[in-house]
Amino acid sequence: MESDPGRLLFLYALQNAVKHNATPRAGTVIGTLLGKHPELRGSSKDLAARVGDAIAEVEAIPVDERQARLETLAPHLAEELTGKKEKRQRELPALESAEEGVVMRFAPNPSGPLHLGHARAAVLNDYYVRRYGGRYLLRIEDTDPRRVDPDAYQMVQEDVEWLGLGITDIIYQSDRLEIYYEHGRRLIGIGGAYICTCDAGYFRDLKLARKSCPCRGNTVEENLDLWERMLGGEFSEGAITMRVKTELEHPDPALRDFSAFRIVSSPIHPRIDAAVYPLMNFSVAVDDHLLGITHVIRGKDHIANTRRQKYIFDYFGWKMPAYLHYGRMSISGLVLSTSGMREGIGEGRFSGWDDIRLGTLRAIARRGIRAEAVRMAVLDIGIGATDISFSWENLYARNKEIIDPVANRYSFVPDPVAVAVGDAPVPVVAEAALHPNDPARGTRRLVFEGTVLVSGHDLEGHGMVRLKDLFNASVAWDGSDPVLTYAGESLADARKAKAPIIQWLPAGAAIPCILHMPESPEAMIVTGCCEPGVAGEVGTVVQFERIGFARIESAGADGVVAYFAHR
Repeated sequence: MESDPGRLLFLYALQNAVKHNATPRAGTVIGTLLGKHPELRGSSKDLAARVGDAIAEVEAIPVDERQARLETLAPHLAEELTGKKEKRQRELPALESAEEGVVMRFAPNPSGPLHLGHARAAVLNDYYVRRYGGRYLLRIEDTDPRRVDPDAYQMVQEDVEWLGLGITDIIYQSDRLEIYYEHGRRLIGIGGAYICTCDAGYFRDLKLARKSCPCRGNTVEENLDLWERMLGGEFSEGAITMRVKTELEHPDPALRDFSAFRIVSSPIHPRIDAAVYPLMNFSVAVDDHLLGITHVIRGKDHIANTRRQKYIFDYFGWKMPAYLHYGRMSISGLVLSTSGMREGIGEGRFSGWDDIRLGTLRAIARRGIRAEAVRMAVLDIGIGATDISFSWENLYARNKEIIDPVANRYSFVPDPVAVAVGDAPVPVVAEAALHPNDPARGTRRLVFEGTVLVSGHDLEGHGMVRLKDLFNASVAWDGSDPVLTYAGESLADARKAKAPIIQWLPAGAAIPCILHMPESPEAMIVTGCCEPGVAGEVGTVVQFERIGFARIESAGADGVVAYFAHR
């Protein structure tokens, strides 16, 4: 997550440079970071060792580009400089020839559920369909049986629904094999493709040497005969391929006579009985034309695919869609590889596709991050060609905009110890607002009867603490055991003593609570206690005061299970 200290140092150094139009000062950057992320205060030496690199990275950005870079990477930090907290809605660049409506597509492979990387293409396409009107196709690209997880068909649609995409049509490429076969036959007939029976390694060597394979000289009739025999099951996997004719002298070897169809004998496809399948560039080109796709938005890692697909469009005399290729987006702190996630689940390192250390949308949702926050964070990033790092800080800021007004507040005490408070009056009823900005919601009543549950860590290094909404207590130690003594109710005395305000719960009137933290690579679980009212918040997000927002997963006889979202 964006709790990486080096990344945070860079963002706050960039903010400082924009604010003062000068080289950031190391002490100021570290101070700002610790003020916003007090959980890092134990890492001061590490921050001091790394801040120089962060400042150097900022200094490498041209002065006239820093504001735009800050707005892209961390819009919430850019807002702090202007003092504005208006609801942001980025206006993305206009699309060419879109005034009369668009037809766009989101085309995932059903190899697993959707993750944050998918969200960028999905949301950007959705944005433009909503802006211009038209149709939005969900095209399931499932023509490689080796990459199909039968359960993913349902998971993908659930994730699309969670994201709130305005899908108008759903297309399964596995239902369209006869269409691809017919267009493969036509491409051979116009001399745009040939059937190759060369060994794969031999063909690769010829391609790299810019030489044609013997099969390239086949007549159209010979190629059509081989094609029908290929469809008829006369060849085994790896023995035969259809290739699109391109320039053997092309500077990019990947574009020289690329494959269009191959045989896949195993595994068996879960939806159809077939062995000959189109490769992505062929099926995508055919579908983009036949389905009337007007605009394609995808990452610049697909630029080579766009060039391959142009050959097919040109052979058939079709008009290509308009293409926009956005820059690569790196996402730190999460596992995003579908194969890596599946392997980890199989080995028991992850509990499932919604394990909160993963980058799937269902894992994000399990933490209480809203789909609208993901959508807004993607639009903040935009559609530029510059490579960027995904900003967790911005996603969290966006999510906080949504959940902060509705999340009830509660106390959570991690690693609690029971401590009697000497000389304290009993009972004392502490009343705390369910939400500080919405008095109509009412209050929570915590009744002190002599003993409190507190975290021993909150007492360390302090001569006095203030028990939130209760009173002050002086702190002493009997060996490793804390001793608390009533020290009055004066808030002024607490401030004068620089006493921290800490969470507490009445002993005997709290319930066990397990808080799962999304720390990678190991799962981190914080064991503690929370107010009984939290048990009534299952399925919602609450704020554990002075800790952060968390989604309440379940509540039962064993207590509450919660998943941390962010601060």
